[in-house]
Amino acid sequence: MGLLNFFKKKNILLDTPVDLSVLGSDIHSHFIPGIDDGSKTIEESVEMITEMYNLGYKKVITSPHIMGDFYRNTPEIILSGLENVRAALKQANIPIVVEAAAEYYLDFDLERKLDEGELLTFGNKNLLFEVSYMNAPENLLHFIFKLQTMGYIPVLAHPERYNFWHNDFAKYQDLVEKGVKLQLNINSLTGYYSLATKKIAEQLIDNNMISYLGTDCHHMGHINLIKNVVREPHLKKLIESGKLLNNTL
Repeated sequence: MGLLNFFKKKNILLDTPVDLSVLGSDIHSHFIPGIDDGSKTIEESVEMITEMYNLGYKKVITSPHIMGDFYRNTPEIILSGLENVRAALKQANIPIVVEAAAEYYLDFDLERKLDEGELLTFGNKNLLFEVSYMNAPENLLHFIFKLQTMGYIPVLAHPERYNFWHNDFAKYQDLVEKGVKLQLNINSLTGYYSLATKKIAEQLIDNNMISYLGTDCHHMGHINLIKNVVREPHLKKLIESGKLLNNTL
């Protein structure tokens, strides 16, 4: 089916919404206030995490940006912010588990951080990372190999959003074959980022290539979109595939 026909195709929604509680955990969000482009205040953090709990999530592993020349977060900054969020949630009596990792940007500084052992991971040494939206970095495969030789499991954030791979689906297959876990943004299935992104997200699901589903939640607008995405057929297909690892965390 051509891309034009895909755009014209009517999106048929489910009559019964998907139950997100079966996921257990979310692995990608920006809930620590004031340290990246996510939550601005502790009150906003509590509001969003409360809504995550209401959606059925039992745990959120929040993942602030770390970028060498922009968001210069450190494990100390992130973990200190995590404690503040936990304290606020306890005061609000919201019974959800909150942990922290990070979303690392593959830039000039990340390999140094890897060598120095400063990386925040989730689960069994899963490392969440993203790349430029403009083009794939030349050192991508080198970085993946180095991560693996040091005992980390590379988890690529929102691969469906990298437009430079949209016309070369084999690149996704190559990454999976090399042991990279792919993390899909749940709101990609709404067409929020673009219809082309939605198409690739569905193709990745159809090919059983997604290991983790994440919200990538930055603000309440993202929460509101999640409330709509629960009627998307491909979300149901992904959750029923048995391929997701969220509930193992």
